Amino acid sequence: MIWHPFNQFYYRNNFKKITYAKGVYLFDSHNNPIIDAISSWWVNLHGHANPIIAQAIYEQALKLEQVIFANFTHEPAEQLSQNLLPLLPGKMDYLFFSDNGSTATEVAIKMAVQYFFNQGIKKNKILAFENAYHGDTFGAMSVSEKNIFTFPFSDMLFEVIRIPTPNLENIEDLLQTCHQICKKQDIAAIILEPLIQGAGGMKIYEARYLDELLKLLKKNDILFIADEVMTGFGRTGTLFACDQLQQKPDIICLSKGITGGFLPLGVTACKKYIFDAFYSPELSKTFFHGHSYTANPLACAAANASLQLTCSPATYESWERIRNQHFEFSSMLKNHSKLKNIRCLGTIWAAEMEQAQNQYENPISYIWSEKAIQKGVLLRPLGNTLYILPPYCITKEELNQVYEVIIELLDEN
Repeated sequence: MIWHPFNQFYYRNNFKKITYAKGVYLFDSHNNPIIDAISSWWVNLHGHANPIIAQAIYEQALKLEQVIFANFTHEPAEQLSQNLLPLLPGKMDYLFFSDNGSTATEVAIKMAVQYFFNQGIKKNKILAFENAYHGDTFGAMSVSEKNIFTFPFSDMLFEVIRIPTPNLENIEDLLQTCHQICKKQDIAAIILEPLIQGAGGMKIYEARYLDELLKLLKKNDILFIADEVMTGFGRTGTLFACDQLQQKPDIICLSKGITGGFLPLGVTACKKYIFDAFYSPELSKTFFHGHSYTANPLACAAANASLQLTCSPATYESWERIRNQHFEFSSMLKNHSKLKNIRCLGTIWAAEMEQAQNQYENPISYIWSEKAIQKGVLLRPLGNTLYILPPYCITKEELNQVYEVIIELLDEN
């Protein structure tokens, strides 16, 4: 038997078998097509079985499939570093490789705390936003919101100072609060999902107020860790969400779409001054962190191919088209009695279902998922938050089909 992730088997224990996929479609064992409207947990950028990425993996597999990265380097990792670093907000200088989004944030947290430790500075507290989600490992859970995901482990997580996401109504009070927090001089870093909180319910907040907060924190020598695991590679309408900020990060976490959805890979990028704090003849200042599949050559080859596709004019045009369609769909539903807080950011569309109040403790997500799949669309609401986050290859007609299924489900429920 298989124990599937994020599933309450009381509500769902019959899993549809996918036998192959192509473009925006998944095909089950009966050859029924299913539009992947959530990019298979937000990882698939350019469509399933993309031939360019598949070819890159194939060619790399014939040359080098894996090598210990502590002792060696290889061309796919070096090429990814050369290709990706100049594109990152703030012009990062170093890439540290890991396996997934959770480990990318673990690396960032450890990197930030040890950055000060190696300089003999005692700053080991982390600032994080309420409602945040940064992954499922213990460090990542610690900086995430205390909720149904983390309650069983609450006594085992390290202390974090939590503040609300900034907005027009709270910005002045928030700046005052943070001014007082900064006086203790024990905050190493703030970690946040820029512009939109993903698993927390696709909650959007404005760049201008985040910039005000970050400006204050940077004046107090607090590092800015940007968790762009979900927002990276075009999801928010720019290559990275932090491209829309004036204040740039010191450390960036990336994963999910980095390989176009083909293979697991995480990277944590940082500025040179972070790296320099670890560069020493003292072995105790080494960053003792790594994974067996760190910088796997196949994953790096996939990432290089995916990045080339992401930066193409055709992909930028797709972002704009999807964004415009989302806005049109939002306008059409703005007075719908069963939806509230309809919103868009880049290629992301989201809204709350009025009839479901408790975000993750309500089985509405299971109900909607099953009914949508029966209609040929993969949707997986975050509790009562309904969202669309499609691959960039989705056509106008296919996206309209997703919208039509949502309208049908709203009418039925």
